Formats: sequence, C-alpha cells, structure tokens
Amino acid sequence: MSTESLRRDHALIEKVLKSMWATIPLLQNGTTIPEPIILQVIDFTKNFTDFCHHGKEEKSLFPELEKKGMPKESGPIAVMLMEHELTRKLAARMEESSKTYLATGNAIQLITDMQEYINHVVQHIWKENNRLFEMAEMALRNDVERVSADLSNVESEKLKEIGKTRESYEKIAEDLSKRFPLPDK
Repeated sequence: MSTESLRRDHALIEKVLKSMWATIPLLQNGTTIPEPIILQVIDFTKNFTDFCHHGKEEKSLFPELEKKGMPKESGPIAVMLMEHELTRKLAARMEESSKTYLATGNAIQLITDMQEYINHVVQHIWKENNRLFEMAEMALRNDVERVSADLSNVESEKLKEIGKTRESYEKIAEDLSKRFPLPDK
C-alpha cells in the first residue's frame, strides 16, 4: 500500500493521543505532570505529528495525488491542508498553555487545549484513514513502490532536519502509553 508508512504514523500518533487523554483526569484532579513529560508531548506534536508526518503528506502524497488529477485548491487535499494548519494552531496553543501550566501549576487552559487538539487530530486521522487514503490507494495503485520510497525519503529528511530518529519517537509513544494508559472500560 502506498499509504502504509502514513498509517503507521497514525498508529503512533494515536498512541500518544490516548496517553494525553489519560492525563486529563489527572490534571483535573491536581496531579502534577512532570515537565519532561509535557516537553516530550509538545515535541511529539510539533515535530513528529506536524513537521514529519504532515510533511510527508504535503511534500509527497498530496503532490502525487495532484499528478493523478486531484485538485489542491478544493476537495480532499484542500480540506487536509486546512486541517493541518488548524493542527498547527492547536499545537501552538497547547505549547503556550503548557508553559503557563509549568510556570504556575494552573492546568485549566492546558486541559482545554489538549481536549481540542486530541478531538481534532482523532477526527483528522479518521478522515485520512477512511477516506483520503482509500482514494490514494486507488489513484496510486500503479506507483506503490515509488510513492512508498518517496514517503520514506521525506521522513528521513524531516527527521534528520530536527536531529531525531523515528525510533526515538516510537520510544516516546511507548513510554507515554505505559506511564499514562487509558483505563479499561
């Protein structure tokens, strides 16, 4: 599948989102979330989710879909680009409210910003997995190897640019999911 690496990214992002969701009741109850944890989450949202993952879509997948006739100015690509911009804005707000939280211990705005970020990204991932990527698979069915290689190259370039590895982000996601698991229902 030409979208396989993007789907793997989504699974990793969802793991972090679940851990973020698990921290909300802790913050509401006054439990202190240590600064290193907050900083890891902010790093993940800015650098992995946005810079790396969205970068792969914007620099590789979307241009490939444009070549196949999907317009950038309207339709699915335009919607995804608009949502990527909203993700950036929500992540920036969450970064600012995390600074306030770390400085004052007041978690009210951080909780609100986290909830908005999580809800937005969960819905965005669903649209990509169940709509956009299905269209992409059909449109790019004859170019799977080339598109997959290009996505991998973009990921390597983006990670190199920020001085991180995919493995470091996988470790962050795994550590967060162990430390802040969602409770069983």
